[in-house]
Amino acid sequence: MKGPQDFLAQLQGQFGQFVPDMARAARDDFEAQARATVMTVMSRLELVTREEFDAQQAVLMKTREKVEALEKRVDALEKQASTATSTGAS
Repeated sequence: MKGPQDFLAQLQGQFGQFVPDMARAARDDFEAQARATVMTVMSRLELVTREEFDAQQAVLMKTREKVEALEKRVDALEKQASTATSTGAS
């Protein structure tokens, strides 16, 4: 006849076998939920790929160069116009 100690030891052994499986299942479930949450959040963000970012950055740099060149040209034309106006007024 088994005593209470034997019964508790057997119960503890059986429970010990299930805990790792339960912990693994809980971890897997948590990872799946975390992945789903991250994917949902990322899909709501307006993210672009690195290639798209680099392409837009190149376009922006080219546009800045054109704007700077046009600003210099406008400054030169304004100086030329003010010089022509001042010499014509004399």
